[in-house]
Amino acid sequence: MERDTIVKEVVEALKMFSHDIRTQIDEMGSQLRAEIQDTANQLRAEMQDMANQLRAEMQDTANQLRAEMQQFRAEVNERFDRLEQKFAGLRVELTETQETVHFLASKTIQHEKKLHHLAKQLESVR
Repeated sequence: MERDTIVKEVVEALKMFSHDIRTQIDEMGSQLRAEIQDTANQLRAEMQDMANQLRAEMQDTANQLRAEMQQFRAEVNERFDRLEQKFAGLRVELTETQETVHFLASKTIQHEKKLHHLAKQLESVR
């Protein structure tokens, strides 16, 4: 009977030990789940911060590009305005040159006619 009692006591001790181990495992599992949840929350927060920072940097870059584009447009418009003024001046000069050429051409024709007329008069006098 002693043997049965010893076996019963050993079984009881094993049951208590196994209950203690299960309790410890459950506690460790709970702690691990809590740590995993904390880590997940921390990672989410860090990812959100990084996403916000990236959005801000992208917005800054977009604003900078818009400003540079507006400046570029202003410079191009200014250059085109200067070219238009230059071409307008060249048109005026070309028109004046054409008028001068026409005037000189008509005067040359008049002088040629006079010379031709004087040449005829000289021939008739001889």
